[in-house]
Amino acid sequence: MVLAIGIVLSAAGLILIFNLGGAADLVMRRVTQQSLGQLAPGFAATRRGFNAYAALVLAIGVFALGLGVAGSFVAVGTSLMVLGGITFAGASVIAIAGEVTTYRALKR
Repeated sequence: MVLAIGIVLSAAGLILIFNLGGAADLVMRRVTQQSLGQLAPGFAATRRGFNAYAALVLAIGVFALGLGVAGSFVAVGTSLMVLGGITFAGASVIAIAGEVTTYRALKR
């Protein structure tokens, strides 16, 4: 089950990062570029921000793939978990920095 979740999340992350079939454009138009009440669209409304969040989805998927594979192939599973964790940490830093920059740029 964990392996299936990893495959689905990894595929979703790759589809969004590479904008296959216009999926990223659709999600940006329908979700991330919309205002949430009084909150203006944030960092995720930009292409760079959207890719950072898509990388987070991919990182979670790679980590889950590692968990699913670790029972049979310990070295491969561990490597995937480490890769997913490092990617998650890096993408988180980029997303947080982008959100802070976007928030500071808002006119109040």
